[in-house]
Amino acid sequence: MDFKKIAKWLLFPHPVCLWMFVPLALALLISCPFFYESTDGISILSYVCSFYALVLVCLRIPAIVRFVRRFRRENKYAVRYASDVQLRINLSLYGAFLFNAVYAFFQLALGLKHHSAWFYSMAGYYFLLGLMRLMLVRYTRRHAPGQRLKTEWKKYRLCGAMLLLMTLVLTVFILYFVFRIRQFQHHEITTISMAAYTFSALTVAIVNAFRYKKYGIPAYSAAKAISLVSAVVSVLTLENAMLTAFGQESGEMFHRIMLGATGAAVICVVQGIAIYMIRNAGKNLKAIRNL
Repeated sequence: MDFKKIAKWLLFPHPVCLWMFVPLALALLISCPFFYESTDGISILSYVCSFYALVLVCLRIPAIVRFVRRFRRENKYAVRYASDVQLRINLSLYGAFLFNAVYAFFQLALGLKHHSAWFYSMAGYYFLLGLMRLMLVRYTRRHAPGQRLKTEWKKYRLCGAMLLLMTLVLTVFILYFVFRIRQFQHHEITTISMAAYTFSALTVAIVNAFRYKKYGIPAYSAAKAISLVSAVVSVLTLENAMLTAFGQESGEMFHRIMLGATGAAVICVVQGIAIYMIRNAGKNLKAIRNL
């Protein structure tokens, strides 16, 4: 028996087999908590398959990196994406809008499940942020960056004003939620989904805020500010889910203190961003009028 060939076949299967097995292992891992106990044979099999799939993907990373580099050099669409700043940012705006919309529907679903005003308010907040993004996307799709600076700065200021008003309303909901706190027993998958959205959105928003600052385009800066606000606000819902899942022994007062402190920090950050946007837009509009 040729153990070397067997090991190679197990660790480096055909790409078709690999990309069929990985989604199946992931689907099995996600579905098992809903239908089986953690000690059932099928659940244990899902853990083994997931670990094996992770090993296969990690071993393929060098090949994937080489493929991506070759694709970026040779594919005409990838070359255009790398060279066209407007296209790249517009696609990121569309992606952020869709990402935001999915999370808004997720909050709405939680509101329908728990009959909670908090989740309804979060869904409404994210829907409004999505509408602001949509307004910016429609503008950047029709006009080249910096083509109509006066109009762009007005939209930038409008976004800041809307954020300021929305945050004042959000403050009322946070106060209500802290003093009339309700515990929601989320499923583990729900908590993991919230954490994945929050950490990925926060990381991408911070990176893009610095990456696109150098272009000095008001419409893009407004979009990145909205992404940062969206990620910061999601910390509140994640914290509540984490406290419910892992802080059951800490007591209700601890929950109130933590949520109140985080809520105050979130409100300060978002209001600071909104005020900065309004003042920055006013300063630049004044400079344009004085030209």
